[in-house]
Amino acid sequence: MFRYRFTWLVLLGLALSVLLGERVPAGSWSLAPLLALTVPLWLGLVALVALYWLRRNWRVALLPLAGLALAWPQVQRGLPLHLGSAASATLAEGATATSQAPRHQARSNTLRLLSYNVRIFNVYPQLRQLDPAAPAKAIAWLAASPADVLCLQEYYQEPAGTHSNDGQLYRVGERLGAGSGRQVFVSKTLTNSIGAEFGLAIFSRLPIVGRGEITFGRLTQNHAMWVDVAGPGRGDTVRIFNTHLQSMSLDEGDIVAAGSSRAGFQRKGRSLLGRFARGAAARAWQADTLLAHVRRSPYPVLLAGDLNDLPYSYAYSQLASELQNAWATVGFGLGNTYHGRLPPVLRIDQQFAGPQWRVLACRIHSEIPYADHFPVEGLYQLGRGKE
Repeated sequence: MFRYRFTWLVLLGLALSVLLGERVPAGSWSLAPLLALTVPLWLGLVALVALYWLRRNWRVALLPLAGLALAWPQVQRGLPLHLGSAASATLAEGATATSQAPRHQARSNTLRLLSYNVRIFNVYPQLRQLDPAAPAKAIAWLAASPADVLCLQEYYQEPAGTHSNDGQLYRVGERLGAGSGRQVFVSKTLTNSIGAEFGLAIFSRLPIVGRGEITFGRLTQNHAMWVDVAGPGRGDTVRIFNTHLQSMSLDEGDIVAAGSSRAGFQRKGRSLLGRFARGAAARAWQADTLLAHVRRSPYPVLLAGDLNDLPYSYAYSQLASELQNAWATVGFGLGNTYHGRLPPVLRIDQQFAGPQWRVLACRIHSEIPYADHFPVEGLYQLGRGKE
């Protein structure tokens, strides 16, 4: 009898974590984002229960198997298992292409998008202790990228006339802009005492014909921006959003301390949970605001950025309800994008595409370790079924 009850309990846990955790904003119920974090646990338990009953009683096994079938979209969110394709190989080969490659060499209705939280290019000495050359390497890699459009979060640049101890290293706007054949739109959130600029940035080899900002109430580092570009095909115009949602505000050291011992959890746990809930509430509202702007777009949409949230969150779910997530559509594996001290299971940087696009490929550049995030690159074709 206990085995049957346990089976129903596991199925109920999965249902509640999906229905409440993913669909209820943290502003309405503070426990919702914590419940969403348990979705992978419940999926794993349902799979184990199904395997158990397949050996004991196949008729009972149909129940957890049906639960997995209904929750298959959640499985694909966290662990897509799409096999590699020719398009993925194209992305890998293109990583070494020259930055000035003309667009007529590719199919005219494809667009290659790279998004990257660059962590202000490690401008502060404590950020580049492990690799003093990391800023130069990251900037050079971006300048050589064959991507049509770059969406950068936690952007930093020193315009001409800025007096810096690093010389011209951080004249990033010039290097990634005109120096790489791209137009640029920087959404500045701060200018410091030496004239250096912080914010979000979009660089495009396609002509920028429109631009705007989404401030989420006030302009901070957590906001969004967009550009309209002429392309990818003749007569096309598309809108590209670049966003950086509210930070998790969770210090890695505090997380490690909370998980290392009971005393550590008592000392740090409650504070961490409170900060996580407040951050999730902010991200939920920001995602709703961002989605409203997406709906009003007169052009096909691509959206990229640092969501600071997992694929089972309310923020992700809202965007995925109307847009295709690139990694979930064509990726393989967990797709970790966070490069820090925590376990490599966090996919918090995303790319989404509207229904007018076909997702051809998506790649996580885990070989680029110059910040605390990995770059994400997607290849898209405008117009389903068109070649």
